[in-house]
Amino acid sequence: MGEIAEAFETGGVWMYIILVVSVMAVGVIIERFIFLFFKYNINATAFMAQIQKLVMANNIDRAIKLCNAAPSAALPKVVKAGLTRANKGEIEIQNALEEATLEVVPQIMKRTPSLAALANIATLLGLLGTIIGLINAFRALESEQVAVEDRQKLLSQGIALAMNTTAFGLIVAIPSLLAHLFLSGMTKKIVDEIDQHSVKLENLLVSRGKSLATPTE
Repeated sequence: MGEIAEAFETGGVWMYIILVVSVMAVGVIIERFIFLFFKYNINATAFMAQIQKLVMANNIDRAIKLCNAAPSAALPKVVKAGLTRANKGEIEIQNALEEATLEVVPQIMKRTPSLAALANIATLLGLLGTIIGLINAFRALESEQVAVEDRQKLLSQGIALAMNTTAFGLIVAIPSLLAHLFLSGMTKKIVDEIDQHSVKLENLLVSRGKSLATPTE
């Protein structure tokens, strides 16, 4: 703890600005992790297998209840929108699925891109602190009104400012970029599942409607 306190003292105001960025990044990471892994995510393969069985058995109400059992998950919201139009035409089913997808996808994707921006900001703030520290160090060397002992002290302070801000900026930036990569992968997985299974559901409901419309002999 003493080394950290010393680093913040020598790093100056830039260390506290980078700290604010790090708090924001941690907040985004925690919030996105909870939403993407526990709220929006679902076992899409198992869920759609059950939906398919119910639709083929012409049990649409039961399929809608299955969607209601996971009200916060993204895929069931889209599937439910299509199921509520199951007895309508192909155009209405398609429009319902597209409308639900357009509503759900932005909620899944929001805030994750900000991690890359926060990582860049932390890096640039560290670089700015480095430049300020080097400027202070060179000024100490060039000043003729400062004693030799004081020059060495100012030089070491300038270098400490440069090194500490650079290190802290990278300490914040690297985990933020790794979290961005990880969460972006999960976001893409959920969105791809919605795209894939909404098309399958549309085809299934359209086929069901055609079979119901065809008179049996």
